[in-house]
Amino acid sequence: MHTVAILALDHVVPFDMAAPLEVFGRTRLPDGRRPYRLRVCAESPEVRTDGFTIRVDQGLEAVADADTVIVPGCSEAAGAPSPQALDALRRAARAGARIASVCSGAFVLAEAGLLDGLRATTHWVAAGQLARRYPRITVDPDVLYVDNGRILTSAGAAASLDMCLHMIRGDLGSAVAADAARMSVMPLEREGGQAQFIIHEQPPVPRGSTLEPVLEWIEDNLGGEITLGAMAARSSMSERTFSRRFREQTGTTPLQWLLRARVRRAQYLLENSDHPVERIARQAGFGSPTAFRERFRRVVGTTPQAYRGSFQGGAAVAAAPA
Repeated sequence: MHTVAILALDHVVPFDMAAPLEVFGRTRLPDGRRPYRLRVCAESPEVRTDGFTIRVDQGLEAVADADTVIVPGCSEAAGAPSPQALDALRRAARAGARIASVCSGAFVLAEAGLLDGLRATTHWVAAGQLARRYPRITVDPDVLYVDNGRILTSAGAAASLDMCLHMIRGDLGSAVAADAARMSVMPLEREGGQAQFIIHEQPPVPRGSTLEPVLEWIEDNLGGEITLGAMAARSSMSERTFSRRFREQTGTTPLQWLLRARVRRAQYLLENSDHPVERIARQAGFGSPTAFRERFRRVVGTTPQAYRGSFQGGAAVAAAPA
């Protein structure tokens, strides 16, 4: 069983702490078992928030043997993290634990030296301060989270949900992550971040939209040739009117929606089939494997093979005994 330790520092933000507890705590394997063991640890038995005090029954020693350590953000009333807390994080990182932060928790990871030379994010309001205080970090304020492998950072508390679902997907596969998203009443895809791995087979179709029939037709025919003219004809509109209505109702162009749908289909096939990349390129409707690889890297940020290596095999993990 995978142990997740939440390190609560004084003046912890309750939402930042509760979000990962809820997501990991509600995760279930297909047979109903819990794959994650949760613990909250702190330097002292009582931790202050800005509104109340919480009691914690595990100390910093609980960080040492955790598989994942998450550091929630703290309010402006918090002082600098103690040397003991920083040492606990460093030891966990050296032992191979996955370390993640929520919102201003990135400042704690930075103070521990865990973000040196890495790309990181935090709440956009604090991104400039993080960059100025720790110039060895490449701060990206435009993403929901950043995954450097064993070190992850997320923006505000809501973005930590995306980050946690991303970790669950990497641990246990897309089906378990999708179920965890539903339990958390989270959308399977959110706009606004470039590192969007928590996705489903198709981009969402706006229900009740006058374009719903043509969007469903696109989804059903991704492997074939789909032109703007064909889409407009199925909607009984001119290409110009169709393009305008499409942007109004979906927030993007027909071509961008189509390309994104094809990438999502490819992600599903990479995760759930052993088909070679060339065949997946055809099934997803790309003209050539080269075009597929270029588009996939542009959207997902990695190659199809690397993506498959990260996310395929989740079913086998999920079926393993705890």
